[in-house]
Amino acid sequence: MARKSIKIIEWLKLPEIRDIENLDDPGVTLLHAKIIRQKSFLKKLYVDFYREFLKAVPQPRGKTIVELGSGGGFIKDVIANVTTSDILNLPNVDRVFSALDMPFENSSVDAFFMVDVLHHVSDPKAFFKEALRCLKIGGKIVMIEPANTCWSRFIYKNFHHEPFDTQAPWQLAAGGGPLSKANGALPWIIFSRDRRNFEKEFPSLRIVGMKNHTPFRYLLSGGLTLRQLLPAFTYPVVKGIEYVLSPMRDLLGMFQTIELEKVGAPQAYKMLE
Repeated sequence: MARKSIKIIEWLKLPEIRDIENLDDPGVTLLHAKIIRQKSFLKKLYVDFYREFLKAVPQPRGKTIVELGSGGGFIKDVIANVTTSDILNLPNVDRVFSALDMPFENSSVDAFFMVDVLHHVSDPKAFFKEALRCLKIGGKIVMIEPANTCWSRFIYKNFHHEPFDTQAPWQLAAGGGPLSKANGALPWIIFSRDRRNFEKEFPSLRIVGMKNHTPFRYLLSGGLTLRQLLPAFTYPVVKGIEYVLSPMRDLLGMFQTIELEKVGAPQAYKMLE
């Protein structure tokens, strides 16, 4: 049975990704950008993810908004004034820098947006300190990350190349590059398992909301490695099914939207230095 499953997965793999050996090669990220735009199911999902950001920051015009780890995404098609960035030197992003050392003035950024980025950050505590320095009072960090539910654990642990270790510390193990180094369970570890520790260490970053969602659409899109499993016209149907099942999102959700807001006095970040 296991051999049959492996054969099916191998057959479903996109031809263009079969020979990838180094996930940290910028060329792989550019290939991912091409795949996202070509696969209608996946592209529509990204649009819905970007609209999640607009729920948290509904009037982005005139604000300083930065997407971290933009990679192969296309957020500017949905939110035009976002500054895109990545740690890799990519031709399709506005700025190249590490989330641990950002080129922004104190209290100058209204929002940071992130899609599947935090679980690749090697030192989350250093990132939160740096984000606090950059954010204005009332500024937000809005992230879409892997969820930790019964369904997602089964998928991530059995069918995904990244580790999903719920017992790990915050800091990622040494070694690996910006994409190959990861722990999909890291957001759950920080904001659920160790929530009290987070709130104690970062009192100026208030957890505004956490919501699990999207149990099926990413899987049916085939993601960045497999063929799309359903025709494009079924996307609204699948989305509707997910909506009907939303009361079970804490059992089925594969992704989680996490919204943080900077509160307190303008100099509060200095307490963390």
